[in-house]
Amino acid sequence: MWSVLWAAVRSKAPYVTFPVAFVVGLVGYHLERLLRGDPPPAAEDERSISEQREERTLREIAGKDLTKVVSLKDKLEFAPRAVLNRNRPEKS
Repeated sequence: MWSVLWAAVRSKAPYVTFPVAFVVGLVGYHLERLLRGDPPPAAEDERSISEQREERTLREIAGKDLTKVVSLKDKLEFAPRAVLNRNRPEKS
């Protein structure tokens, strides 16, 4: 009897698995909702992450003078000399 049942379940596995998974998921969903309660309503004045990031960036640069930047000449001095002058005996 069991072998016939297992043979039928094995041959009809896709037709048996989906309804079982659906019922288990449905029960789990409703059980979790019952235990946690209803989700809180979303506040309408919440801003998206990108809007928050833009506002934070604007606040950070509001007090800075954007015309004073480090020159490229100063930036190049920080490059390691050993790498740049490795094959130049006249420069090292």
